[in-house]
Amino acid sequence: MNIQPFRKINRRELLRRTGLTGLAALALGLSLGTGWAADAPKTKKVLFFTKSAGFEHSVIKTPNGEPSYAQKVLTRLGPAHGIELTFSKDGSRFTPEYLAGFDAYFFFTTGDLTTAGGDKNPGMTKAGKQAFLDAIKGGKGFIGTHAATDTFHSQQPVSYQNDGDEADPYIKMIGAEFIIHGAQQPSKMRVADGKFPGFAARGEGFTLTDEWYSMKNFAPDLHVLLVQETDTMKGGPYQRPAYPATWARMHGQGRVFYTSMGHREDVWDNPLFQEILFGGIGWAVGNEKADVTPNLKQAAPGAGTNPPGKTR
Repeated sequence: MNIQPFRKINRRELLRRTGLTGLAALALGLSLGTGWAADAPKTKKVLFFTKSAGFEHSVIKTPNGEPSYAQKVLTRLGPAHGIELTFSKDGSRFTPEYLAGFDAYFFFTTGDLTTAGGDKNPGMTKAGKQAFLDAIKGGKGFIGTHAATDTFHSQQPVSYQNDGDEADPYIKMIGAEFIIHGAQQPSKMRVADGKFPGFAARGEGFTLTDEWYSMKNFAPDLHVLLVQETDTMKGGPYQRPAYPATWARMHGQGRVFYTSMGHREDVWDNPLFQEILFGGIGWAVGNEKADVTPNLKQAAPGAGTNPPGKTR
């Protein structure tokens, strides 16, 4: 059973649900007081962008134009969290005017989004990519799940070494870059900040099966939320010290949240993932507050050591 989180509703919504009118509605309004509705989350508009110039994941495929698996989950849960979602795979829409209509942008993407690539949907222009990055720097929010770090790679073919100042501007914004993944397997996630929205019930950590990304180019100002513990993981991509798997950071005035979770349909159905995801969305759009002081050196001091592999 999927239990929805408790939320306060505003006065207008309560009156609609109860069917009260006239004097009864007035009496209820007076009893609630003018400040009661302020407790409800302010509705924020989020663009869920899922263009796949590279590999297209099953959870974001739209067979015969039907909503994707992820879209169905977000459509069901978004309203309860004050989130109004728009769904698109069309990069040509990325103009300053279009981007201004959203409070945040949510990416589950792959590859160079300025190209048609694998899914053949229109790509961004270079000006559109810059407008998008400028919008975040200017105060818009960003949310990324899973393959959002497998997007706009700094070098092709992908190198196992860190790129420093040569990293793509998008990578600098999101906070890290995908290198490779191994076989899907259970892995321990260590909680680095249990006070961040969506983490109250996570304790010291949890174990989850997913397709885990091994990443590089970690931004030094990450506020790490979950650490990928590698000591029990199998496969070359994970032969490295523990590293960040979920984080938040500021990009100029914009709020950036990313989690590597989300490859599998059962993960999208998992209340654990849903709570963490919507906590991150709530913070990214400004409905939730959190201290995101950089903590990379304390939470994952070995994050800069990548798995052994090819270099340029």
